[in-house]
Amino acid sequence: MRLTGFQSGLDINQMVSDLMKAQRMPMNKLTQQKQLLEWKRDDYRETNRLLNDFRNLSFDMTLQKTYSQKTVTSTNDKVTATASSSASNVSYTLSDVQIAKVATNSSTSSAMKDSTTKLDVTTSLWEQRDKFGSFQTKTVTDAAVANTESTFTLGGKVDGSSLDTITVRMADGTTLVDYEVITSSVSDIVGNQVYLNEETGEFTFASAFTEDVTVEPINIAAFDFEFKITTYNQAGEAVPQTFSFNGDQSMDDIVKEINNSNLGLTAFYDEFKGGLVVAKREAGSFNPSATGKEIEFEGDFLTGVMNLDQTAETGGTPATVTINGVVTERNSNTFTINGVTFTLKEDMLGQSAVINVANDTDQTFDAVKNYITKYNELIEKINAKTGEPIYRDYKPLSDEEKESLSEKQIEQWEEKARSGLLRNDSILTSGLGKMRSALYESVSGLTGQYDQLAQLGITTSSNYRDKGKLIIDEDKLKAAIANDPNSVMQMFTSNGENGTGLGIARKLRNAAESTIKGIEARAGNAARTAQQFTIGRELLNVDQRISAFERRMQTVEDRYWRQFTAMEKAIGQSNQQSTQLMSQFFSG
Repeated sequence: MRLTGFQSGLDINQMVSDLMKAQRMPMNKLTQQKQLLEWKRDDYRETNRLLNDFRNLSFDMTLQKTYSQKTVTSTNDKVTATASSSASNVSYTLSDVQIAKVATNSSTSSAMKDSTTKLDVTTSLWEQRDKFGSFQTKTVTDAAVANTESTFTLGGKVDGSSLDTITVRMADGTTLVDYEVITSSVSDIVGNQVYLNEETGEFTFASAFTEDVTVEPINIAAFDFEFKITTYNQAGEAVPQTFSFNGDQSMDDIVKEINNSNLGLTAFYDEFKGGLVVAKREAGSFNPSATGKEIEFEGDFLTGVMNLDQTAETGGTPATVTINGVVTERNSNTFTINGVTFTLKEDMLGQSAVINVANDTDQTFDAVKNYITKYNELIEKINAKTGEPIYRDYKPLSDEEKESLSEKQIEQWEEKARSGLLRNDSILTSGLGKMRSALYESVSGLTGQYDQLAQLGITTSSNYRDKGKLIIDEDKLKAAIANDPNSVMQMFTSNGENGTGLGIARKLRNAAESTIKGIEARAGNAARTAQQFTIGRELLNVDQRISAFERRMQTVEDRYWRQFTAMEKAIGQSNQQSTQLMSQFFSG
């Protein structure tokens, strides 16, 4: 901040500021021009978003599935069905249904040591190992103690109560020495004893060996264990999965892992029977082997601890059904024939169900109606933009001007300032013209009853203020769809091959595409740089002019300050001379 005006008594800061305001008038016009360009670019892009949505909808209207959806009815709710768009309009009679059964297996006997013992499914298995009738064991065959060492470890927790002694084979290969296992403390070792740390699985002898020795195989309760389950998918392919656990995990953890796997199983622990129950989620028989089971087990934990026997499996049987008088067998309760998917829900012996497949005319009607509605909404918004009034007295506000206005006033002002930026825009009006032509023209070369929208009850509004909106006679449209649905479809989807013209949806899509490209060339999109579209280049040019003007304004302001500083200096010198003259007069 400059401190000036001491000599002249003038407010130099304010004077320079006022002079610069006059100098900056062209700058205000440049910033207004930039703001208008940005608003225009944004309006174009918003219109392009609407056109892009309509283009995507037009693509959907060129697809056969939009017009060929099926409705399916059943005379018996024990059988339901759905149909794809490719299904024919046919009837099926299903009778003497025996549904496929889910494969299930459960523990053949309780895993607990007696009928009064209950497993806490949330507590670690290791803490409850004494509750099992036969907890999983493992045999360690590779334990050894090297020369000068006094310890070896089995890794993981070891149950000392199940291990009375271990045998060490000396280096000569024939001498065997038995050691009593204690679990109290290493300091309690006496004679031929070895201390077992049950938490770490480390064995400690009283002293180090003077030769390499090996430990005879040790049979202990298994802290770590794994098992494998295999199921079969609908293609008859095996789906195996191996599970690994340790004693710190609970039965709930094991059940959760099985249920979250890709095996398609539901498992739970039956607290009443003290066993595990495993069932496939999908009913049917998928194992291609005639004697195979749907759920196969491997691993001592499942077969030895939980007492699961895959030969005890129940269910896993296919469905049998008579279809149009032909007895057939299906692996699953859900199967597909010629685009119709049947679902068998209950046994239906001595009963029948008639399945009828027909065109879903309501869905076709809804699709056409929605398409026309979206077209009307699109042209209404574009017409509103191209018809906006221009308020020439309302220019974009500068930052200084906004300071004196409320937010509401700024909003109202800017609404008028940006009005009419796309008024009578050539790209938009041309696009509207192309779309109107696509709607009015007939589709040549069609063999059905209809080739014009008017024949379907879709006509242009007679009210000129609607500016080309379409009106739907719903009764007439429904009747046309019911009478010749294929002709209605062709009128929208025809691809212009084999002597036919383009369908209405394809022509509208092309018109929207052409307009989108024109707008992108002028206003760009998120993927384009400013150099790649017209308004972007104009904005760059304005920014360059603003930068150049700012540099020039800085030069002008510096010149003003130099001039006023020189004036202050001259006034100061004059005042000093006057003071000297006055002092000489009075002293003389």
